[in-house]
Amino acid sequence: MKPSHKLLFVLCPMMVLGFIYYSSGKLHLHVWGQKPQLEADIALTMGGIVGSVYDKEGFLLKLDGQLPAELAYKYSNLSEGVCKPGYAAAKMTTIYPKFMKPAPMFLDRNFKRLAKVRNYLPPFGFKTQERIIDSILTATKNYGLGEDLDSLGCKRCIIVGNGGILANKSLGSRIDDYDVVVRLNEAPVTGFGKDVGTKTTMRITYPEGAIQKPERYEKDSLFVFSAFKPLDFKWLRQMVFKEKLSLLKREDLEIESEAGRREEARKVSEGKSERGTEGFWKSVAHYVPREPTEMRILNPYFIQEAAFQFIGLPLNNGLMGKGNIPTLGTVAITMALHNCDEVVVAGFGYDMNTPHAPLHYYETVKMSAIKESWTHNISKEKEFLRKLVKANIITDLTNGI
Repeated sequence: MKPSHKLLFVLCPMMVLGFIYYSSGKLHLHVWGQKPQLEADIALTMGGIVGSVYDKEGFLLKLDGQLPAELAYKYSNLSEGVCKPGYAAAKMTTIYPKFMKPAPMFLDRNFKRLAKVRNYLPPFGFKTQERIIDSILTATKNYGLGEDLDSLGCKRCIIVGNGGILANKSLGSRIDDYDVVVRLNEAPVTGFGKDVGTKTTMRITYPEGAIQKPERYEKDSLFVFSAFKPLDFKWLRQMVFKEKLSLLKREDLEIESEAGRREEARKVSEGKSERGTEGFWKSVAHYVPREPTEMRILNPYFIQEAAFQFIGLPLNNGLMGKGNIPTLGTVAITMALHNCDEVVVAGFGYDMNTPHAPLHYYETVKMSAIKESWTHNISKEKEFLRKLVKANIITDLTNGI
C-alpha cells in the first residue's frame, strides 16, 4: 500500500469519529442544566484549525457586526424599530458557538435541579444555601417578570449603568421606551429623569449596594437580589420576612483564609471591624420597602458564565478570589443575552484618560477615585463587552464601551 493511501486509511476513521463527536455535542448544546463543558467541542475535533478562528474564550477573532446570510434573510422583512425575536441569542451564537440560550432569569422552586450552579458556592452557585433559598422562595411566590412582560413575544431590554457618561445626554425618554429597564444598585432616578429616564422594571443589587433610604425606591419595580457570599442570603431572608437585621455570627464571615476569619471575628467582637457591624464590607440596608412577591433571586449562573466563560477569569477552584468576580453590570448584560430578544446598554465604560470626569452620573466623585480592584478585572471585562458591541450583539447608546 502506498504511503499516501496509508495516511488516508488512518485519517478517514479519525475524521468520521471527530464528526460524530462534534455532532453529538451540538445536539446537547441547548439543554439547560447539563454539567458545564470545560472545553469547546469544536476545539477538540478541529484542533489547530480553530486556533486561527476563535480566541481562547471561544469567540470569533474576526468580528465585523455583519449578519450571517441566514439571519439577514430572517430579519430583513421586519420594519425599522420593530423588535427582532431571538436576535441577541442568534447573533451571540454566530460569534460564540458554545452559547446556550435557555437559562432562567430568576431562581424558582425547582432551583435545585440546576446542575450548572448547584455544586458551586456563592457567588457562582448556591451550594450550602438551599434551605434558606427554599424558605425565601416560599414567601416570594412569583418567579418571573410579571404577567404582562412574561407574555411578550419579543422583549427589548436596556441595562442602565451608573457611569458619569450618562450625564447631559438627554436619553431619558429613549430609555423609558424599552420593555424592560434594568438598573443597578443604588443609582437614583429622581432628579435625573432627563438623562436616565424614570422607568424601572427591576433593580439588581446585593446587600452593600442596595438603596438604604426607603423613600428612594421606585414604585412598581422588582427588587432583584444577586448574592456574592453566603451571608448575603441571610440578609435577604431578613429583608423578605421583615426581620430585624441580626448581628454577625462568626460562621457567617466570608473571608479568604481561616487566619483572616479569626482576625475578623476578633475585630467584630471588639467593635473594631471595618466590614460593618453586620459583617459586610460596608453598611447595608436594614429594610427594603417591597412585598415578598416583588422580590426575586437572580440566577447565579450569570455570574459563573460571565466570569469563567465570557471573560476568562481564573476559576480558583470555583471560589471567589483575586480578580475573578465580574461587575454587576456585566452580570446583568449576561442575563439579558439569555432572556431578551434585543439588548441595549447605556452608562457603561470608564475612561481613565479623563481623571476629572465624573465617575457616576449622580455624584461629584471623579474618575481618578477608581483604585485597582481586588475582585474585578476591568480590562478583561471591557475586552469582552467590546466584542459584543463590535459584533452588534448589544447597542451602546452612550458609546462608552
